[in-house]
Amino acid sequence: MDAPKKSKRGFASMDPERQREIARKGGKSVPPERRSFSQNTDLAAKAGQKGGRNVDPAKRSFSQDRELASAAGAKGGAASHKPGVVKSV
Repeated sequence: MDAPKKSKRGFASMDPERQREIARKGGKSVPPERRSFSQNTDLAAKAGQKGGRNVDPAKRSFSQDRELASAAGAKGGAASHKPGVVKSV
């Protein structure tokens, strides 16, 4: 059976060029001197090290599914370097 078709709303309803125009502005509403990570690299480093720690260890998908973790590791950024190409493992 086919899933019911959802109506596009908000960002999804815009034409691709308008979406790109908005996306290009990301973060520019805050001046560089007010961006905390650009002012404090130690704060940025600590935040990066904490990634995912707010999630209960028992609920972390990679700790529950080693095959999923292995597949993600095998991809190793390939998807981000070749737009539209997804490697299957």
